Amino acid sequence: MTRPKDLDPSSNPRALLGAELRHAREKSGFSQEELGCRIFVSGSFIGQLEAGTRRMQPDHARMLDEVLGAEGFFTRNCGAAAKSRYPERFAEAAEAEAEATAIRQYLPMLVPGLLQTPAYARAVNRAYDPTAAEETINEWVDGRVARTRLLNHPTKPLLWVVLDEAALRRVTGGRAVMAEALRHIAGLARRGRIIAQVLPFSAGAHAAVSGSLKLMDFEEAPPMAYLEGVRTGQLEDDPATVAWMKFTFDLLVASALSPENSLALIEALAQDYTHEEHP
Repeated sequence: MTRPKDLDPSSNPRALLGAELRHAREKSGFSQEELGCRIFVSGSFIGQLEAGTRRMQPDHARMLDEVLGAEGFFTRNCGAAAKSRYPERFAEAAEAEAEATAIRQYLPMLVPGLLQTPAYARAVNRAYDPTAAEETINEWVDGRVARTRLLNHPTKPLLWVVLDEAALRRVTGGRAVMAEALRHIAGLARRGRIIAQVLPFSAGAHAAVSGSLKLMDFEEAPPMAYLEGVRTGQLEDDPATVAWMKFTFDLLVASALSPENSLALIEALAQDYTHEEHP
Protein backbone atom coordinates (compact mmCIF):
# COMPACT_ATOMS: atom_id res chain seq x y z
CA MET A 1 0.00 0.00 0.00
CA THR A 2 1.32 3.46 -0.94
CA ARG A 3 1.68 5.59 2.14
CA PRO A 4 -0.11 8.98 1.82
CA LYS A 5 2.10 12.05 1.78
CA ASP A 6 2.07 14.40 4.76
CA LEU A 7 -0.06 17.50 4.31
CA ASP A 8 1.28 20.80 3.02
CA PRO A 9 0.76 23.37 5.83
CA SER A 10 0.20 26.12 3.22
CA SER A 11 -2.91 24.33 1.94
CA ASN A 12 -6.22 23.82 3.74
CA PRO A 13 -5.04 21.03 6.07
CA ARG A 14 -8.45 20.21 7.57
CA ALA A 15 -10.02 19.74 4.14
CA LEU A 16 -7.12 17.59 2.93
CA LEU A 17 -7.08 15.55 6.12
CA GLY A 18 -10.83 15.01 5.77
CA ALA A 19 -10.41 13.86 2.17
CA GLU A 20 -7.72 11.39 3.23
CA LEU A 21 -9.98 10.11 5.99
CA ARG A 22 -12.86 9.54 3.58
CA HIS A 23 -10.54 7.72 1.16
CA ALA A 24 -9.11 5.50 3.93
CA ARG A 25 -12.55 4.76 5.38
CA GLU A 26 -14.06 3.78 2.04
CA LYS A 27 -11.01 1.68 1.18
CA SER A 28 -11.45 -0.18 4.48
CA GLY A 29 -15.14 -0.75 3.76
CA PHE A 30 -16.53 1.15 6.76
CA SER A 31 -19.59 3.35 6.77
CA GLN A 32 -19.36 6.58 8.76
CA GLU A 33 -21.44 5.02 11.53
CA GLU A 34 -19.27 1.89 11.63
CA LEU A 35 -16.04 3.86 11.82
CA GLY A 36 -17.55 6.14 14.46
CA CYS A 37 -18.36 3.14 16.62
CA ARG A 38 -14.76 1.96 16.36
CA ILE A 39 -13.39 5.25 17.77
CA PHE A 40 -16.33 5.99 20.10
CA VAL A 41 -17.87 8.96 18.23
CA SER A 42 -21.00 9.38 16.14
CA GLY A 43 -21.25 8.81 12.41
CA SER A 44 -22.13 12.51 12.16
CA PHE A 45 -18.79 13.37 13.75
CA ILE A 46 -16.96 11.26 11.16
CA GLY A 47 -18.89 13.06 8.41
CA GLN A 48 -17.87 16.43 9.84
CA LEU A 49 -14.21 15.36 10.01
CA GLU A 50 -14.38 14.29 6.39
CA ALA A 51 -16.01 17.57 5.34
CA GLY A 52 -13.38 19.58 7.23
CA THR A 53 -15.93 21.20 9.54
CA ARG A 54 -14.53 19.58 12.70
CA ARG A 55 -11.00 19.32 14.03
CA MET A 56 -9.34 15.96 14.41
CA GLN A 57 -8.07 15.61 17.96
CA PRO A 58 -4.88 13.63 18.71
CA ASP A 59 -6.70 10.79 20.49
CA HIS A 60 -9.06 10.37 17.53
CA ALA A 61 -6.09 10.47 15.14
CA ARG A 62 -4.33 7.66 17.03
CA MET A 63 -7.43 5.46 16.94
CA LEU A 64 -8.02 6.18 13.25
CA ASP A 65 -4.43 5.23 12.44
CA GLU A 66 -4.96 1.94 14.26
CA VAL A 67 -8.40 1.09 12.85
CA LEU A 68 -7.59 2.15 9.27
CA GLY A 69 -3.99 0.93 9.18
CA ALA A 70 -2.82 4.43 8.22
CA GLU A 71 0.73 4.00 9.58
CA GLY A 72 0.60 7.13 11.74
CA PHE A 73 -0.58 9.47 8.96
CA PHE A 74 -3.44 11.01 10.95
CA THR A 75 -1.36 11.37 14.11
CA ARG A 76 1.40 13.16 12.18
CA ASN A 77 -0.96 15.56 10.46
CA CYS A 78 -3.70 16.38 12.94
CA GLY A 79 -1.46 19.07 14.50
CA ALA A 80 -1.31 21.05 11.25
CA ALA A 81 -5.08 20.82 10.94
CA ALA A 82 -5.56 22.13 14.48
CA LYS A 83 -3.70 25.44 14.08
CA SER A 84 -5.99 28.45 14.46
CA ARG A 85 -5.90 32.19 15.09
CA TYR A 86 -8.87 31.88 17.44
CA PRO A 87 -9.04 30.97 21.16
CA GLU A 88 -9.22 27.24 21.78
CA ARG A 89 -12.80 27.34 23.09
CA PHE A 90 -14.02 28.99 19.86
CA ALA A 91 -11.58 27.77 17.22
CA GLU A 92 -13.64 24.79 16.04
CA ALA A 93 -16.81 26.87 15.85
CA ALA A 94 -15.09 29.64 13.84
CA GLU A 95 -13.64 27.10 11.41
CA ALA A 96 -17.01 25.40 11.01
CA GLU A 97 -18.66 28.79 10.51
CA ALA A 98 -16.38 29.42 7.52
CA GLU A 99 -17.66 26.23 5.85
CA ALA A 100 -21.36 26.72 6.62
CA THR A 101 -23.99 27.29 3.95
CA ALA A 102 -26.46 28.74 6.48
CA ILE A 103 -26.01 30.25 9.95
CA ARG A 104 -28.83 31.08 12.35
CA GLN A 105 -27.94 32.83 15.59
CA TYR A 106 -29.38 34.42 18.69
CA LEU A 107 -27.39 36.30 21.35
CA PRO A 108 -29.10 37.83 24.36
CA MET A 109 -26.78 40.75 25.20
CA LEU A 110 -24.44 41.44 22.27
CA VAL A 111 -24.37 41.98 18.53
CA PRO A 112 -23.21 38.67 16.97
CA GLY A 113 -19.56 38.53 15.98
CA LEU A 114 -20.24 38.29 12.24
CA LEU A 115 -22.07 41.64 12.41
CA GLN A 116 -19.64 43.53 14.65
CA THR A 117 -17.73 46.59 13.47
CA PRO A 118 -14.06 46.87 14.47
CA ALA A 119 -14.86 49.53 17.10
CA TYR A 120 -17.65 47.43 18.61
CA ALA A 121 -15.43 44.33 18.59
CA ARG A 122 -12.68 46.27 20.35
CA ALA A 123 -15.08 47.39 23.09
CA VAL A 124 -16.35 43.83 23.59
CA ASN A 125 -12.86 42.33 23.76
CA ARG A 126 -11.60 45.01 26.11
CA ALA A 127 -14.55 44.36 28.43
CA TYR A 128 -13.87 40.62 28.16
CA ASP A 129 -10.33 41.09 29.49
CA PRO A 130 -9.66 44.57 30.91
CA THR A 131 -6.02 43.74 31.69
CA ALA A 132 -5.04 42.31 28.29
CA ALA A 133 -2.14 43.94 26.44
CA GLU A 134 -3.12 46.22 23.58
CA GLU A 135 -1.41 43.94 21.05
CA THR A 136 -3.52 41.04 22.33
CA ILE A 137 -6.69 43.09 21.91
CA ASN A 138 -5.56 44.00 18.38
CA GLU A 139 -5.08 40.30 17.56
CA TRP A 140 -8.56 39.46 18.87
CA VAL A 141 -10.14 42.30 16.92
CA ASP A 142 -8.29 41.27 13.75
CA GLY A 143 -9.64 37.74 14.18
CA ARG A 144 -13.17 39.04 14.66
CA VAL A 145 -12.92 41.27 11.58
CA ALA A 146 -11.53 38.38 9.53
CA ARG A 147 -14.65 36.38 10.35
CA THR A 148 -16.92 39.15 9.04
CA ARG A 149 -15.38 38.76 5.58
CA LEU A 150 -17.68 35.77 5.13
CA LEU A 151 -20.33 38.36 4.32
CA ASN A 152 -18.31 39.73 1.38
CA HIS A 153 -19.86 37.00 -0.75
CA PRO A 154 -23.16 38.33 -2.14
CA THR A 155 -25.30 35.38 -1.06
CA LYS A 156 -23.39 32.76 0.96
CA PRO A 157 -23.70 31.85 3.71
CA LEU A 158 -27.31 32.64 4.54
CA LEU A 159 -27.14 34.57 7.82
CA TRP A 160 -30.32 34.87 9.88
CA VAL A 161 -29.94 36.59 13.24
CA VAL A 162 -32.38 37.31 16.02
CA LEU A 163 -31.10 40.37 17.88
CA ASP A 164 -32.30 40.88 21.41
CA GLU A 165 -33.50 44.43 22.08
CA ALA A 166 -31.17 44.39 25.09
CA ALA A 167 -28.17 44.07 22.75
CA LEU A 168 -29.32 47.10 20.77
CA ARG A 169 -29.84 49.26 23.84
CA ARG A 170 -26.74 48.19 25.78
CA VAL A 171 -24.28 51.00 25.07
CA THR A 172 -21.10 49.12 24.15
CA GLY A 173 -18.09 51.30 23.39
CA GLY A 174 -20.04 54.56 23.51
CA ARG A 175 -22.95 56.03 21.57
CA ALA A 176 -20.95 56.74 18.42
CA VAL A 177 -19.82 53.11 18.33
CA MET A 178 -23.40 51.93 18.78
CA ALA A 179 -24.65 54.22 16.03
CA GLU A 180 -22.04 52.85 13.63
CA ALA A 181 -22.77 49.24 14.66
CA LEU A 182 -26.51 49.56 14.11
CA ARG A 183 -26.11 51.39 10.80
CA HIS A 184 -23.85 48.54 9.67
CA ILE A 185 -26.50 45.94 10.52
CA ALA A 186 -29.22 48.01 8.85
CA GLY A 187 -27.10 48.35 5.71
CA LEU A 188 -26.61 44.59 5.45
CA ALA A 189 -30.34 44.04 5.94
CA ARG A 190 -31.32 46.66 3.36
CA ARG A 191 -29.00 45.06 0.80
CA GLY A 192 -30.67 41.72 1.45
CA ARG A 193 -27.40 40.21 2.64
CA ILE A 194 -28.80 39.13 6.01
CA ILE A 195 -32.15 38.49 7.65
CA ALA A 196 -32.32 40.40 10.92
CA GLN A 197 -35.15 40.32 13.43
CA VAL A 198 -35.37 42.00 16.80
CA LEU A 199 -36.73 40.16 19.82
CA PRO A 200 -38.39 43.03 21.74
CA PHE A 201 -38.65 43.44 25.49
CA SER A 202 -42.41 43.12 25.03
CA ALA A 203 -41.96 39.46 24.04
CA GLY A 204 -41.33 38.67 27.71
CA ALA A 205 -40.03 35.21 28.56
CA HIS A 206 -38.98 33.25 25.49
CA ALA A 207 -37.53 29.91 24.38
CA ALA A 208 -33.87 30.95 24.73
CA VAL A 209 -34.19 33.18 27.78
CA SER A 210 -31.39 31.29 29.55
CA GLY A 211 -28.71 31.52 26.85
CA SER A 212 -27.53 31.89 23.28
CA LEU A 213 -27.43 29.55 20.32
CA LYS A 214 -25.92 29.25 16.86
CA LEU A 215 -27.00 26.74 14.21
CA MET A 216 -24.88 25.87 11.18
CA ASP A 217 -25.83 23.89 8.07
CA PHE A 218 -23.29 22.44 5.65
CA GLU A 219 -23.33 21.18 2.10
CA GLU A 220 -21.63 17.84 2.79
CA ALA A 221 -21.88 17.37 6.55
CA PRO A 222 -24.64 17.10 9.17
CA PRO A 223 -25.77 20.32 10.88
CA MET A 224 -24.24 21.48 14.15
CA ALA A 225 -25.15 23.77 17.02
CA TYR A 226 -22.74 25.93 19.00
CA LEU A 227 -23.58 26.74 22.60
CA GLU A 228 -21.58 29.49 24.31
CA GLY A 229 -21.11 30.61 27.90
CA VAL A 230 -18.67 32.72 29.91
CA ARG A 231 -15.22 31.68 28.59
CA THR A 232 -16.67 28.40 27.37
CA GLY A 233 -18.06 27.06 24.12
CA GLN A 234 -19.24 23.70 22.86
CA LEU A 235 -20.07 22.31 19.42
CA GLU A 236 -23.00 19.90 19.47
CA ASP A 237 -23.73 17.44 16.66
CA ASP A 238 -26.21 15.09 18.34
CA PRO A 239 -29.17 15.06 15.89
CA ALA A 240 -31.81 15.24 18.61
CA THR A 241 -30.09 18.18 20.32
CA VAL A 242 -29.59 20.04 17.05
CA ALA A 243 -33.25 19.47 16.14
CA TRP A 244 -34.31 20.90 19.50
CA MET A 245 -32.09 23.95 18.97
CA LYS A 246 -33.69 24.48 15.56
CA PHE A 247 -37.13 24.33 17.17
CA THR A 248 -35.93 26.88 19.75
CA PHE A 249 -34.76 29.23 17.00
CA ASP A 250 -38.11 28.87 15.22
CA LEU A 251 -39.87 29.90 18.43
CA LEU A 252 -37.61 32.96 18.71
CA VAL A 253 -38.42 33.95 15.13
CA ALA A 254 -42.13 33.63 15.90
CA SER A 255 -41.75 35.92 18.94
CA ALA A 256 -39.60 38.51 17.15
CA LEU A 257 -40.63 41.58 15.18
CA SER A 258 -40.95 41.16 11.43
CA PRO A 259 -37.83 41.96 9.38
CA GLU A 260 -39.43 45.23 8.23
CA ASN A 261 -40.35 46.38 11.74
CA SER A 262 -36.99 45.18 13.04
CA LEU A 263 -35.15 47.27 10.45
CA ALA A 264 -37.23 50.32 11.38
CA LEU A 265 -36.32 49.89 15.06
CA ILE A 266 -32.62 49.35 14.34
CA GLU A 267 -32.44 52.47 12.18
CA ALA A 268 -34.40 54.53 14.71
CA LEU A 269 -32.02 53.52 17.50
CA ALA A 270 -29.01 54.29 15.30
CA GLN A 271 -30.41 57.75 14.69
CA ASP A 272 -31.06 58.26 18.40
CA TYR A 273 -27.48 57.30 19.24
CA THR A 274 -26.19 59.72 16.58
CA HIS A 275 -28.26 62.61 17.88
CA GLU A 276 -27.29 61.90 21.48
CA GLU A 277 -23.62 61.90 20.48
CA HIS A 278 -23.99 65.18 18.53
CA PRO A 279 -26.86 67.15 20.11
